[in-house]
Amino acid sequence: MYFAALLARTEDGWEASDTELDDVETLADLADLARESAADDDETVLVFIEQEDAWFGIVRVDGEDDPRIFVSDAAAASRSSYGELLLTDELLGRDPEAAAAEDAALDDLVELDIEDDDPAEVDDEEEDEETTDAAAAAVPAGPAGDAGLLDDLGVSEKELLALTDDALGEIAEALGAADVLETVR
Repeated sequence: MYFAALLARTEDGWEASDTELDDVETLADLADLARESAADDDETVLVFIEQEDAWFGIVRVDGEDDPRIFVSDAAAASRSSYGELLLTDELLGRDPEAAAAEDAALDDLVELDIEDDDPAEVDDEEEDEETTDAAAAAVPAGPAGDAGLLDDLGVSEKELLALTDDALGEIAEALGAADVLETVR
């Protein structure tokens, strides 16, 4: 089960809204969604995404700045469509050109024409599973991203890395936004 919410910082405190991520396909789409929820162009907006008992992610958008991302468990998030939004090449420390070359090589292999009666033929579903398993194996277990993204808001890197149960609730509590977050849960 997933939970996603936007917390926008205003002059009067934090405002929370439940959000649907069904139409969000990229990190840029998610950042645009966050910016649209801000009443003022330079407000801080936090996007909370959580998969119950598996991982949580935070995306911080400050005006037109690039989004800052933290994911509690990259390997667990990589097995989630919402987690995949957050796990950019930059976040994982991968060279985007090398990743593109690997993807092109995989595409070339998939496009090879294999005769129907060839015993070496691999079922498309098995290929997809193997590709997904290989991609997941390339993602490190544990936290990834900018663990200091909430330092100036009262949640230190050390505190963020130590969170486990109800991490988003504890973060909201530290921000003074527990009540508004609870209203959208």
